[in-house]
Amino acid sequence: MLEIAALHTLDTEYCADSIEWCSHPLYNNYFVCGTYQLVEGSNDNVQLTSSSPHCPRKGRIYLYEFNKDANFVKEVHCLETAAILDMKWLPEFNQHQPILAAANALGEIEIFQLIETNLEKISSLKLNPTYDNLLVLSIDWNTKISLQNYDHETKYLLASDSRGDISLLSFTYEGGLQKINSWSAHSFEAWICAFDKWNENYVYTGGDDTFLHVYDIRTQTRVLLNKSHMAGVTCLLSHPKNEHLLLTGSYDEHLRAFDTRSMKQPLGEINVKGGIWRLKSDPLDRNLILTACMYHNFSIIEIDQPHNPTIVGEFNEHNSICYGADWCLNAHHEDKQLYIATCSFYDHKLCIASVREKQN
Repeated sequence: MLEIAALHTLDTEYCADSIEWCSHPLYNNYFVCGTYQLVEGSNDNVQLTSSSPHCPRKGRIYLYEFNKDANFVKEVHCLETAAILDMKWLPEFNQHQPILAAANALGEIEIFQLIETNLEKISSLKLNPTYDNLLVLSIDWNTKISLQNYDHETKYLLASDSRGDISLLSFTYEGGLQKINSWSAHSFEAWICAFDKWNENYVYTGGDDTFLHVYDIRTQTRVLLNKSHMAGVTCLLSHPKNEHLLLTGSYDEHLRAFDTRSMKQPLGEINVKGGIWRLKSDPLDRNLILTACMYHNFSIIEIDQPHNPTIVGEFNEHNSICYGADWCLNAHHEDKQLYIATCSFYDHKLCIASVREKQN
């Protein structure tokens, strides 16, 4: 079993819902926290949804530095934005500074570059200007796609939105964001989308209609519809170390493991309570999955045997909806412990915690 101990607690002022640790090797002591705040006077029962079309939503992106050796965390930059629903760092850099994509409540994707300790916006794109109330709900990078007519400097971004659509975009440093195409995937909110990390042509999408889809992005053709989930599909993880492993989370409170070669039924599943918003694989390949269990806690699941996922650690420091979580990416294999960052919504609380084997 694992012991998870809080080291630092911060107040994000706005409701917090997203954590992403920078993967750039020169900046992996930095992470961002995204927030989602209704303007005073709006319906304060609205969470991450599009059900109230006229509620103005604002947000911030906080950039933090965490020094695990000196054991300190500090805010180094804060950007005022529209409400943030998801963020992802570009996993490849060449000679460039770190790049962050952010999905917001104005239906936009914004691209920021980390210059020293400042996030500077370098591109933005409104997914569908026809709709005033469109929220971009999730985004995912893929740097492996080799589509025709695009050079090797082009990166690709997948986005899901509150109308149930999926969009494929390209990004270059010179030309910024460009929309390639989009298609209707779900009859309600498309909560999540993800590239298959091993097959450049396949993407996964999950929606509030309870369905998990697999699409071939060359034709936007659905190649599989999975009906294993009893409620909305809210998160997806194509495992970066296990080629045929796909993990899903749902409002039905179950984490499911699928073999992508045969997806009619899950390999295994576990009820983690409270619904699942995010799944993150550990940076040291220890078969650990950090899980944001919305109305319960943050849990760590061991998937050494995908047919029998097991809870090996729980973090109960948050008293509101557990949305954002990620592992510290400056871990080293000789270390005996890991670190995580977590955040929760209405209590606008951010925590840094250590993760280590429990002492007997």
